[in-house]
Parts: sequence; structure tokens; C-alpha cells
Amino acid sequence: KLSIKYTHCLKWNLEMLEGLPLLKELFCTSNESLTGNIDSLRVLKDTLEKVTFRDCPHIEGNFMDLADFPRLKELNLRETSVTGDIRDIGERDFPT
Repeated sequence: KLSIKYTHCLKWNLEMLEGLPLLKELFCTSNESLTGNIDSLRVLKDTLEKVTFRDCPHIEGNFMDLADFPRLKELNLRETSVTGDIRDIGERDFPT
């Protein structure tokens, strides 16, 4: 589990998470200096169960990039720049 909160001065990018291949839970809130595309989380496809980004305005991408994560149970993308349309969710998407 990785939890990073209220770190306005800590500059980091989602691509840095590739060094944590067994990460199951990611919780980031009020991280104005966090950047990246949620597609970078694909390196954690087989392990991630919970993902929360709150008040991380520089996180971008399409939430459907996570649709085939077999263990993902929770996805919270409040106050980010992530886009997507729930009408795109198919029968085999978000399998858990």
C-alpha cells in the first residue's frame, strides 16, 4: 500500500511506480505536483486492487485504460484531468 497525501512540493510522476511491481493499493490526495497518465499504471495491472487520486489535477488519461485490470475493485478519480464515458464500459471491462 502506498499513500501520499498533501505533498504540494514533492514532484513525481506516475511512471516512477514501475519500481513497485507488487503494489496493491495506491492512495494520492492533494498532490498538485504529481503528473502523469493513468496508462502508466499498466505495469501494475495484475496487482492493483484500489486506486484513488483526489485533488491531483495533473493526472490525465482515460479511465478505460484500467478496464482490463483483473483485481481492481475501487477506482476514485475525483478532481483529476482523467476523462472517459461510462457508456464505453463493456461486459468484460472491470471484471472484479
